Amino acid sequence: MPKNLKRYYGHKHLHFITCSCYRRLPLLRSTRAKNVFVKILDLVRERYGFALVGYVVMPEHIHLLIGEPQRGTPSTVMQVLKQRVSRQLRRNRRKRVCSAQLKLRFTGSDESLPQFWQRRFHDFNVWSHRKKVEKLNYMHTNPVKRRLVSHPNHWPWSSYSFYENRDAGLIRIDAV
Repeated sequence: MPKNLKRYYGHKHLHFITCSCYRRLPLLRSTRAKNVFVKILDLVRERYGFALVGYVVMPEHIHLLIGEPQRGTPSTVMQVLKQRVSRQLRRNRRKRVCSAQLKLRFTGSDESLPQFWQRRFHDFNVWSHRKKVEKLNYMHTNPVKRRLVSHPNHWPWSSYSFYENRDAGLIRIDAV
């Protein structure tokens, strides 16, 4: 883990946040898991009052472009978001899926996954329009680069449809 990590809050910047699942496992690969993430993201946004400028949910990580929250900090938002998603998906997984699928198959261990998310997240302050457009393009082309879809509009778990068609998509986007 990096030491002396500095986060810059209170400057009214946007924050480009990247967060990975534990050991980059594809814990968000199912349609249901991605939908749960988006639903909880919307609830957390309402509770903490931040602008959601862009997002993409990938099988093993997420990207967010958010404004500073009215309550708390982006770190608080991420803590709550990660906890809620983890609890919801791990609870349902235990109920619905054979416990063997929760094992660390690549190590041969039969212990359950110790956590859902990597402990830290990457936060990059976005202070210019040019950088905002760059980060949105990066997010929206991520599923194409990974060959999950042939065009960004085929990936419903992103804000691409809002920027391309002003389509509401799965969650309301705040054009800032």
